[in-house]
Amino acid sequence: METVANGHLVTVHYTGRLDTGEIFDTSEDREPLKFVIGRGTVIPGFENGIIGMSVGQQKKVIVPPSQGYGERNEKRLVRIDQSRLEGHQPRVGMHMQVELSDGRLAIATITAIENGKVTLDLNHPLAGRTLTFDIRLLEIADGSTWQDEECCGEHDGHCCGEHGDSCCG
Repeated sequence: METVANGHLVTVHYTGRLDTGEIFDTSEDREPLKFVIGRGTVIPGFENGIIGMSVGQQKKVIVPPSQGYGERNEKRLVRIDQSRLEGHQPRVGMHMQVELSDGRLAIATITAIENGKVTLDLNHPLAGRTLTFDIRLLEIADGSTWQDEECCGEHDGHCCGEHGDSCCG
């Protein structure tokens, strides 16, 4: 029986839960997730949990922060003048796309607004969290020529980091 290995294109359904049991994401109500093992398209703990599975197998995978979205880093909290958000009505909990000093785009969450200053949290919303995934492997195929249709396809399977939640997520 074939099992998942590096370079395979896998098709899975999954449900991701926080340590509280709250579901934060699932593919069960949409198309299954397809990706190639070894390209770094998904978080390492999710990918590593699928390696060795066979078609039809279901598995629970626990992903610590180090294999997920990393630990929370207080240095990723940034205070800016509220005037820099001209044209926006900032509110605590709001997510916004920001351009970093190196030109990359990131999602920031507003965590505080006080005295004309806005605190932006540049940590991933799931940073510092242990995640549990229920994974069901639907299909294994050769991934050597497959490109995610949302990806520009110009990177020979390597992530350029510029496609948001798609191939280079």
